[in-house]
Amino acid sequence: MRGVTITLLLALSSAFALAQLTPYQQAEALLQKTEYQAAIALLKKTGGPTNAPEFLLQGRAYYLMGEFKKAQESFEAATKHDPTSSEAQHWLGRAYGKRAETSNPFQAPGLASNARKSFEKAVALNPNNLEAVNDLFTYYLEAPGFLGGGLDKAMALAEQLKSKDPVEYHYAAAQIAERRKEYNIAEAQLRKAVDLAPRQVGRVIDLAKFLARRGRYSESEEAFKRAEQIKPDSPKVVFERASVYLETKRNLPEARQMLQKYLTMQLSPDDPPRQEAERLLKQLAGAGG
Repeated sequence: MRGVTITLLLALSSAFALAQLTPYQQAEALLQKTEYQAAIALLKKTGGPTNAPEFLLQGRAYYLMGEFKKAQESFEAATKHDPTSSEAQHWLGRAYGKRAETSNPFQAPGLASNARKSFEKAVALNPNNLEAVNDLFTYYLEAPGFLGGGLDKAMALAEQLKSKDPVEYHYAAAQIAERRKEYNIAEAQLRKAVDLAPRQVGRVIDLAKFLARRGRYSESEEAFKRAEQIKPDSPKVVFERASVYLETKRNLPEARQMLQKYLTMQLSPDDPPRQEAERLLKQLAGAGG
């Protein structure tokens, strides 16, 4: 009975704290709990977005739900309300990029070019927006030249990270080296990133995924175990490990269990969306896993 009382008090306390927030703050709190539909509904209930932060929040919720066209429209509205917002331009670029990935071959090139332009504008507005720098780097690295990509552009942008974020610089250098098939250099750069940020679980995951791509599965497993020790019960570790198993076509029953576990975990907006795990489960079913 005492446990029930404590649970009830905590729930009431949480509800009271939420009620003290502005509607925007309440919507942000809902988004952080991955209650994206509820966040959007709350914004609409209060008359809909009327300024850049509100349109940006609505767009993020749509984006994280996989509603990329609606997200794009919200981010476009945010950039109109605040043309100086690097964050709004960055998220607009992400929405264009996702639409390019999921559109037909006739629409995709235009959407991809729009993604690049938005990323470039986001970086121009705020060179210290490192997430925008990272996304622009990825675009330059992966996109063909006729869409504005190029290894030379990626290398130049990576150099800008050297003083701003040495850890991210080594990761970028590893990606360039891997693209050039300089695998020893790529591994060395990834290990430097881990050495500089030994408690950043994402860096250990980067190394684990690289080792798996090189067929060094036992070393990859050791890296994933290290990631688990750094951050026990991390949803990201569970998802990425399952994803690697599927990509390398091994341990498929374990991958299925991990993805099913992932769907029951408490996620944050920084974790891969649930629909990604659902997509991988469907892929597993097709592979007989």
